[in-house]
Formats: sequence, structure tokens, C-alpha cells
Amino acid sequence: MSPLSFSNLQTLPPISSNHRPKPPPLASPAGSRRRMLYICCAEGGGRVKRTSTDDYHGTLKALNSKGRFPRKSLGQHYMLNSDINEQLAGVACIEPGDVVLEIGPGTGSLTNVLLNSGAFVLAVEKDKHMAALVSERFSSTGKFKILTEDFVKCHVRSHMSSLVESLKQMDQETRNAKVVANIPFNISTDVIKLLLPMGDIFSEVVLLLQEETALRLVVSSLRTSEYRPINIFVNFYSDPEYKFKVPRTHFFPQPNVDAAVVSFKLKPPTRYPQVSSSKSFFSMVNSAFNEKRKMLRKSLQHICTSLEIEEALTSIGLLATSRPEELTMDDFTKLHNLIVK
Repeated sequence: MSPLSFSNLQTLPPISSNHRPKPPPLASPAGSRRRMLYICCAEGGGRVKRTSTDDYHGTLKALNSKGRFPRKSLGQHYMLNSDINEQLAGVACIEPGDVVLEIGPGTGSLTNVLLNSGAFVLAVEKDKHMAALVSERFSSTGKFKILTEDFVKCHVRSHMSSLVESLKQMDQETRNAKVVANIPFNISTDVIKLLLPMGDIFSEVVLLLQEETALRLVVSSLRTSEYRPINIFVNFYSDPEYKFKVPRTHFFPQPNVDAAVVSFKLKPPTRYPQVSSSKSFFSMVNSAFNEKRKMLRKSLQHICTSLEIEEALTSIGLLATSRPEELTMDDFTKLHNLIVK
């Protein structure tokens, strides 16, 4: 993945400046119509037009309040357009009573939208200074909890189960558990591998990813260099959908690449492809792609004989000389069930 560019950090105008280059219009999902967004107030039953200070100057003001600069090592890039945060919440259909996991809340611009949509938010933030900032901002809502942890080392399942149970004990009506996050590009694969097998907890995962990554995960085709084991993994555990592109100019600092929003509708465990063991299934898939130029009858010889692999391939309607990039997830599932004892 391309690293974030911080070359423009020192040339940005100060907070007090009234000048800011206008970003390009926000790209909307195909077929959608622009409309004014209205949401329920957290305290009342009336509906009000939402206003927000989570823009360019608001973000810099929040960072300066803690004396912070975005850290390249943490992949920090902050959203400057509140409309995109509204669309992120809209893609996930956030409603009152939903429990939402947010990864890397930063200054809290997306958190604000989620809370105003009626959700209870569990945020995980590695940067202790930013964790303190959002804690100060939202602790009084009574619907926000922050964990100062590295997400890829965090026990998400335990934290979510504990939170949902405590909400039930407080007679809080909960609906769905979802993930909505603008995540650092450099941990996107790790995040996806952690979250997608949690269809027993989350119904949907909506992430803002590097656009190249988003396209590779969702639309990579057979017989291309972009088709990899991660594509098998994503489709095993979810139904992914590319939603819309987000130009790089909407972030601070501006990265070298554009972003995109992807929705992963998680499958409950009862809908996973039927294999004897998911561990052995993905071990087979990884072995196949580790030597993707070789035919499967060669790369999978550690599982069974070449003849047995050839017979298995032909029995499911494939050539005996098939290579991994020629097999769909269903093909791999059938092959696994035939050759892995």
C-alpha cells in the first residue's frame, strides 16, 4: 500500500485563516439521489437538521487542543467532510439501539454522527491522546465507551459480548451490532481478517479503505494477478459490495491515494460454505496460491497424490491442469471436500 504523504503538513494555513481550498464534490453511490439528512436528537423526540463543526478548521482545532500532529506510524488521516461520515452511517443503516464498533475514532467526527443516529459506540483508539480527546467530547452522552488499545491485538469478541450484556442489564434495548470505521490504510487487511469471521456478533462491517484495496477485495476477477486468497476469504465470510469513491482531498493530511467505502454483509456461521474445517480449507487455498504458477496437481501434492487431485478436479468439471487463479470459492470448497481427509 502507498504510504501517506505528510509533505503538505507545514504548508497548510493556520486555524485562524479563512481560506481553504474547496474539495471536489462528494461522490455518491450509483443511482442515489442527494437529499438533506435529518436525524433524531439524542435527548428529544423531535427531528432536527444536523449541523457539525467536524470540518477542516474543527479538525485542526481539535488536534491543536492536544498539541497533536497526525502520526505517520499510526496511519492517521482525518476526515474533513462530514457528509462522508453521514454516508458511512447511511450505508450501514445505523438506527437507534444499534451497537457500533468504531476503529480509530480520531477527533470523533464519525463518532458524532453515529451517536446522533442513536447508536451506542464502542471505540478502539491506539493513540492515548486522541482517546482522551474523544472521551472528553462524548463521555457525557452515556452512550460511548473508549478502549485505548491496538485494535489488531484487541479482544474484540470479549469486549463486544461484555458491552452488549451490560446494556441488557441496564434495560437498554439493543438491535444490531455493526462496525463502521475510517481505518488506517496500513492495517486494513489485518482488520478484515479479524472482523469478517465474526458473523455471530456483527451483521455488517462498513469500512473506508484505500480505493485500490477496495477494488481488489470486491471486484477482482478470475485469471488476473489481483485474484488472491484474500478474495476467497472475503467471500467465504461475507457478501462484499463497493459503495462509492472518496477523493484523497477530503483527508488531512492528504494521502497519495484515493479511498472508497466498502460494505461487508457478514454471513452467520450457518451460511458459511460447508467444509470439514475452515482451518484446513484456508491452508489448502494458501498453499495453492503460494505457487500460483504451478498446476494444482503439483502445488497440492503434500495433501494427496497428483492423480487424486486430477481426478477430483475433473469430477467437479475442471481441467486436470487447472491453476489456482482459475477456481472460484465454490470450486475450492468442492476440491477441499474431495482431497482433504
